Amino acid sequence: MEFRDLKTQYLQSKQAIDEAIQNVLLSSHFIGGEPVNQLEEKLADYVGVKHCITCANGTDALQLALMAWNIGEGDAVFVPDFTFFSSGEIVPWVKATPVFVDVDKNTFNISVKALEEAVQNVIRDGKLKPKAVIAVDLFGCPADFLRIREITEKYGMLLLEDGAQGFGGRIGNQKACSFGDIATTSFFPAKPLGCYGDGGAVFTDNDDWADLVKSYKVHGKGTDKYDNIRIGLNSRLDTMQAAVLLEKLKIFEEYELQEVNQVATWYNEKLQNSKVICPEIPEKYFSSWAQYTIILPDAKVRNELQNHLKQFDIPSMVYYAKPMHKQIAFVKNHTGIWYDDLYFKNTVELCNRVLSLPMHPYMREKDVDCVVETINVGLNRY
Repeated sequence: MEFRDLKTQYLQSKQAIDEAIQNVLLSSHFIGGEPVNQLEEKLADYVGVKHCITCANGTDALQLALMAWNIGEGDAVFVPDFTFFSSGEIVPWVKATPVFVDVDKNTFNISVKALEEAVQNVIRDGKLKPKAVIAVDLFGCPADFLRIREITEKYGMLLLEDGAQGFGGRIGNQKACSFGDIATTSFFPAKPLGCYGDGGAVFTDNDDWADLVKSYKVHGKGTDKYDNIRIGLNSRLDTMQAAVLLEKLKIFEEYELQEVNQVATWYNEKLQNSKVICPEIPEKYFSSWAQYTIILPDAKVRNELQNHLKQFDIPSMVYYAKPMHKQIAFVKNHTGIWYDDLYFKNTVELCNRVLSLPMHPYMREKDVDCVVETINVGLNRY
C-alpha cells in the first residue's frame, strides 16, 4: 500500500504527461518557457486572485513574501508551533524573530486565542514589533481566517497564508491561497497538487508586492536579469515542472479533490467506533486532505500502532514529532521567544499522539477497510 500513490496517478495520466514533457524537450525552453506563463494564469484564475508568481519551492515562496514586505530585524512574525520547519525557518533568514503560537487541538491549525495572547505578550515585552502572522492550512484544511484577520487588523499586522498543504481547500466558496495579504503554496510531489521535483508559488492581489516578488525571485532584476536593482534569489520554476503541473491541475479539478474527500468520508465512517479521534473539518470548510491524521491516546499507543501497521505493509507517518519551539535550530540561535511548554500545551500533546494514515485520491474502499481493520486489531492488542 502506498502512503501517497504517485505511481497510479502518473499511470492514469501517462499519455498527457509524457506528451507535455516531450514538448518541453523539443522546444528546449527549459527556463521561462510558455508553460510557466500558462500555469501562472490558470493558478491565479483557479484560486481567484490577480497575481500568481511561480518559484523554485514553497520555502522560497514564503521568504519572497517576507522580502516583499521588507520584514526584518526587530519584527515579530507569529508562526504556529505545530507545522513543518520551513514555516518558521524563513523568519530568521530575513533577520526577523519567529514567535511560536499554540494550535487548536481539533483542527491542528493556529489557535486564535493563543495568537492574540502571544501578540499581547510581545507588545508588553516591548522589544519587538508585531509585524505579520503566518497561518498554515495544515493537512489540507484552511485556518480560521475570518478570526485571524480580525487579529491582524486589530494589531496592524500583515497576514501570510502558508497554503503548502491547503491548495484546493476552501471556506465556503473562497479557495485556499486567497485568504492572506499574500499566500503561498508548494508543489512538492506529495502535496495535493505536486510536480516531479520542487516548485512553489506566491499569490496576491497587490500589484506592487507582485512586482517585487517577480524581481526578487530572479536575482533582484530590474528591466532584465542583467539589470540588478536589489539583492534577490535564484528561484524560478522550470518549464518541465510547469508542463507537468498543467496536466495534473486538470485531473486535480476534474476528480482528485472529489475522490480524496470520498476517502476521508470512508475513514470517518469506519473509524467511528475505534479508539481514535478523527480529524475535524469545521462547518462550511472543505479540505484538500494533504494528510489524514488521527489522534491516539498517548505516545506509547501511537508508536505501538505504527509498528503494528508496518508489519502489514501499511505505511504511516508522524506529522509532527517535535514542536517548533523545541527545534534545536531555533533554541540554540535564540531566534524565538517564550519556549516554555506551558505556552504550547496542545502542540506538545499532539506531537505525542498524532499519526497520519495512507491518503490519496486513488485509494478504494477496500483499502480503507484494510487500514481500519488493522488499526482496530492493533489497538485491541496493545
